[in-house]
Amino acid sequence: LRSTAPVSSFNFQAPSFLPAPSLQYPTPSLVGRETELTQFHQLLGKALNGERQIIFVTGEPGIGKTTLVDAFLSGIRGPGSANSSPAPTEPRSPFPVPWLGRGQCLEQYGEGEPYLPVLEALGQMCRGPDGRRVVSVLAQYAPTWLVQMPALVSAEEVEALQRKVAGATRERMLREMAEALEAVTVARALVLVLEDLHWSDHSTVELLVYLARRRAPARLLVIGTYRPTEVVVREHPLKGGKQELHVHGQCVELGLELLTEEHVAEYVAERFGAQGRAFTPEVARLVYRRTDGNALFMVNLVNELITQRMIVQREGRWELKGTVADLEIGIPSSLRQFLEQQLDRLSPTEREVLEAGSVVGIGFPAAAVGAALDTEPRQLEERCAALAQREHFLRHCGVMEWPDGTVSSCYRFTHAMYQEVLYRRIPASRCVEWHRRIGEREEHAYGARAGEIAAELAMHFERGRDYPRAVSYLHQAGANAIRRSAYQEAIHYLTKGLDLLLTLPESHERMNQELRLRLALGLPLVATRGYTAPEIEQTYARAHTLCQQIGETPLLFSALVGLWAFYLVRARLRTARDVASQGLRVAEQERNPAFQLEAHLGLGMISCFSGELSTARAHLERGIAFARTIDPAHRLPASVQDSEVGCLTYEASALWHLGYPDQARARSNEAVTLAHKLAHPFSEVFALMQGAGLHMLRRDVAAFQRWFDEAMTIAHAQGFPLWVGLGTAIRGWALMEQGNTDEGMTQIQQGLAIYQAIGTELSKSFFMLLLAEIYRRTGQTDEGLALLADTRKFIDSTGERLYESEWYRMKGQFVLESRVQSPESENPSPQPRTLSTQVEAEAEACFLKAIDIARQQQAKSLELRATLTLARLSQQQGKLTAARAGLAEIYDWFTEGFDTGDLQEAKTLLAELSQGVIGRLSH
Repeated sequence: LRSTAPVSSFNFQAPSFLPAPSLQYPTPSLVGRETELTQFHQLLGKALNGERQIIFVTGEPGIGKTTLVDAFLSGIRGPGSANSSPAPTEPRSPFPVPWLGRGQCLEQYGEGEPYLPVLEALGQMCRGPDGRRVVSVLAQYAPTWLVQMPALVSAEEVEALQRKVAGATRERMLREMAEALEAVTVARALVLVLEDLHWSDHSTVELLVYLARRRAPARLLVIGTYRPTEVVVREHPLKGGKQELHVHGQCVELGLELLTEEHVAEYVAERFGAQGRAFTPEVARLVYRRTDGNALFMVNLVNELITQRMIVQREGRWELKGTVADLEIGIPSSLRQFLEQQLDRLSPTEREVLEAGSVVGIGFPAAAVGAALDTEPRQLEERCAALAQREHFLRHCGVMEWPDGTVSSCYRFTHAMYQEVLYRRIPASRCVEWHRRIGEREEHAYGARAGEIAAELAMHFERGRDYPRAVSYLHQAGANAIRRSAYQEAIHYLTKGLDLLLTLPESHERMNQELRLRLALGLPLVATRGYTAPEIEQTYARAHTLCQQIGETPLLFSALVGLWAFYLVRARLRTARDVASQGLRVAEQERNPAFQLEAHLGLGMISCFSGELSTARAHLERGIAFARTIDPAHRLPASVQDSEVGCLTYEASALWHLGYPDQARARSNEAVTLAHKLAHPFSEVFALMQGAGLHMLRRDVAAFQRWFDEAMTIAHAQGFPLWVGLGTAIRGWALMEQGNTDEGMTQIQQGLAIYQAIGTELSKSFFMLLLAEIYRRTGQTDEGLALLADTRKFIDSTGERLYESEWYRMKGQFVLESRVQSPESENPSPQPRTLSTQVEAEAEACFLKAIDIARQQQAKSLELRATLTLARLSQQQGKLTAARAGLAEIYDWFTEGFDTGDLQEAKTLLAELSQGVIGRLSH
């Protein structure tokens, strides 16, 4: 049952679990499905042996999908359940009885609440017998799922889980659930039933496909039911997902056909037994003619004949009153008409109860229906119980408790078609009123926890024409979806909220609501479409415009953060600086330490990549100071990585460039320690990967490899594509340093491709120069010069000048490489020597320019590199004194980092130059 609360808040007293080990076939009244039942048991056997199975049961409404599944499940119940003896053709199973989890997709939610049926099934398992074991498995293997069900753990555990899963991705959620199911099924198989997948959300379909494609052993049987026509008409993602699995043999489809005339005859004969043998053939033909073999129609029509006393039982014998021709009069020609006719025979009060229940959904608590009808709870419970006793329209499904203490019995329509037919009968005005009343009652019942059922409340208030509240809950539903990394669903909710806003009159509050929705929309748009999508900038730009129209608003800073983050990642540094500077002014006006932390981090990053290193260091140090006045729990929501970790990491980069390698390493170590302490995976990967980059700059291959390996382990495990791309690129450097230039080149090219595919431009000049260096080392001069030309354009267009000095140094090296193409030994004429002199002069000019830019940026480490390269050229030219003087000047400036590659190389070269100078003087 999916009632009016998320599964995390229910306390069912009748969970769906299988109590003891036994396998048998179901009741004999299920006809025409023997082949399918046999196939079910064969597939269960495979699952019990560790071969996961995904089964899709398909067919149109009323054809018997749920009945077939119920029959199969009843066959694996143990002693004490109905028909518990094993089927004669099935031996008693040596395996423990499987877990059973069952979830229902709902039509009302449009796009669908992310993972709704899966969370419902998990909630049942966690609250049932041995449920603590399931909770323990989720805590260990799937914290991103357990955090969605806060009622299952303590408040302290919820807070720890929230920090642990911050920054989690869709890939991580999929992987965690797969691993959790594999772990929970080690000792005991799991049968997971997901009904009406034609109404499912995108995320549930993605999970199904992911589970099916995993190759690890799992004693898992997943059964999904759906209507094929609905999937096609709605262009539902299930269509493509199922086709993909079918092509690779990773799923089984059981397509149910209408029952044949023989099957209907078998059912009728079985229903009336030997006592009705005189009339059953004719009645069977009538039933088949009217129902076409639709199982639901067939069962209901036979029941109707008995209810209306057209077939009666006297003294243990069934008798037909009148003729078969008499029976045929008044029987509707379609199932829907037949159901309408049955409903019309109910009393107005009974019909009203069922109609109100249909407004809630296929399953509902009596308390919600009572709110719609404004009926005293005990009286409403009695009416529902009376209807459920007939087991025609409703069945009892346990008890639930709302957060305000309301306890209510829960009911479920015996078939989805009853709910659909009932809902369509309700007059529009009454339907609007009932939705609004149900929404108000549930909102009151949940109080401060109303956000947990935001999608449901949004639906009720939208259909209840209370658009302001609908917009508010659509915003919350979008936020809930984002926390589940269900970005498609988040976009659906937030976009729908924006659409509903257009129905409201223009006002200050409407602008505020639009601003909140647009700020929330930014992240899922980036996650699904990348930073290159024009709607990203449009979304944040519109948010900025709204802030200007609204005037003073605490949301202005959030809009500015979104804008400058977009421009920064796109390497539009000049624009990013303008927006971030405005953000700093707002933060200072607000005197908000959290805002000031973010603003200084943003400006520190922008300044660093712009080559303004001292300015960057000042901003980052101020950011660190603000960070240490704020509880880390209040910093995480503003950034993907913790903001103090960000400040420490970027200050480490600034310190290395400024010429303080040891201080840089200390800051980097501090960042990693803090990230580990926070138990925040994205911050850990961020700090480790940036630390690996620092060791790359220090030219310490061994340290780089250690930090890189740890970072990539977490990045792959958590599903962080940005860091996987970045890591692939910088690993190319390590391979190059180890002499594997071909593989290094491949890695850098692949990393750049991943980096650019997700729309990231920041640091692109660094990776382009890295690739150019491999071209130089492998003698691919033309390719290297072409890449340098592209890099120059990128630097000029973006303002990313941090490595502009390196660009000139590398350009000079490529100029020198061109001399190799015309070696003097091949032509004794003086022209090549003249050309060589010109080439050397051009290269020297490039090196001097590199030194000049490094000095302007106070980038002492890059000045050292450029001076080293110039000194090598001067040494070859015989200008030993000049080479020594220039190199000694920059070397003597340093006070630390003498174990780094550049300073050790400088020390060695200085010794060579000194010996050369002494040698000349001695002659």
